[in-house]
Amino acid sequence: MQRLTPATAVLLTIPPLLWAGNAVVGRLMAGSVPPATLNFLRWAIAGALLLPATAWLLRRGSPLWPRWKRYALLGLLGVGCYNALQYLALKTSTPLNVTLVAASTPAFMLGLGALAFGQRVTLRQLAGAVLSIGGVLVVLSRGDWQLLAQVRLVPGDFFVLLATLAWAWYSWLLVQPADPAEIRGDWAAFLMAQIVFGLGWSGLLAAGEWAVAPQAIAWGWPVAAALAYIALGPAILAYRCWGLGVQRVGPSIAGFFSNLTPLFAAVLSAAFLGELPHLYHGVAFALIVGGIVVSSRKG
Repeated sequence: MQRLTPATAVLLTIPPLLWAGNAVVGRLMAGSVPPATLNFLRWAIAGALLLPATAWLLRRGSPLWPRWKRYALLGLLGVGCYNALQYLALKTSTPLNVTLVAASTPAFMLGLGALAFGQRVTLRQLAGAVLSIGGVLVVLSRGDWQLLAQVRLVPGDFFVLLATLAWAWYSWLLVQPADPAEIRGDWAAFLMAQIVFGLGWSGLLAAGEWAVAPQAIAWGWPVAAALAYIALGPAILAYRCWGLGVQRVGPSIAGFFSNLTPLFAAVLSAAFLGELPHLYHGVAFALIVGGIVVSSRKG
């Protein structure tokens, strides 16, 4: 691993900025494109863009098919569920709330790792989890602790919690040594392996969405620009920059950069949506980051 250089810091800063933009775009498109359909279109475009470089993966005899169950599960969690739930959350919650709650992912990963993957939990990790969960509670209560007793949750808060759980499970599966060298060593092929099956899952969710509550898509330049952004930026460019940054400095250091997402979401929401952050958002962000710092420190 290398030391953190300014160039690597830039690489690791680009993904949180793009992910924050994804939350803002999802909020802007809430009335124009149904959330599951938006997710399906996003990954369909991303898959089409990656196809010229990864067509070999779809041929008979490629290393994808013997491990199709693994990539079907990764596609369900990372492509089908996570983004669809996030876009669904943005129909009733704000980008800042969504990204702040999602920043508690390390706490979910800690619990899932202990329950399902046999990972030992340390006291430092527990303390960090408590701080991170405290940050989530601040967001859910809107800074008013009396609301917790009344359990007032908007639907978006529930959906983003489900999305965070899906992402935690997805992240644990990523570190399992179950990928052929041809796929693991090629970032485009690894992403495409998930998109192949993820499109099936997201297509089913989109079909169910249209069967239950049909909503016409407001086609036009705003929708086209939004689709181009979320396919090129959060789905491809962010993935590539993040992979390069993690390779250089490791996941421990890189993980701190992911928590820039709520900060960028606050700035972008104020600029494009007029949704100014509140004091409780700052408190929640401090608790979540503090939890990650505590749990990441070595004894």
